Amino acid sequence: MANNTTQRRLGRIRRRKSIRKRISGDASRPRLSVFRSLRHIYAQVIDDLDGTTLVAASTLDKDVAAEIGELGKKDAAKVVGRVLAERAVSKQIAQVVFDRNGYKYHGRVKSLAEGAREAGLDF
Repeated sequence: MANNTTQRRLGRIRRRKSIRKRISGDASRPRLSVFRSLRHIYAQVIDDLDGTTLVAASTLDKDVAAEIGELGKKDAAKVVGRVLAERAVSKQIAQVVFDRNGYKYHGRVKSLAEGAREAGLDF
């Protein structure tokens, strides 16, 4: 029998596949995809038709890490969302489709989304 961690991961993958059936990003409205690990959070804006990443940000970026400092994980996620939105707006991307990637819209995922909205992304 699989342990609890494996079942949780497989459940998230099943939810992710279900979500990806319904949403897709294109040039006019790319997809904002979120991945969170235990320590870090990653976000990227993707054009699914071309298969290219237009903009990306994470807690591992040097400029983001310098800004985060000793903040908690939720506050760090908000900073990542804001930085991602600023980079997207500089590339004339104003509207995106939010892909929570199987995670609940809660905690760090919600903070990232709020930070991106405050910085000018529309979704």
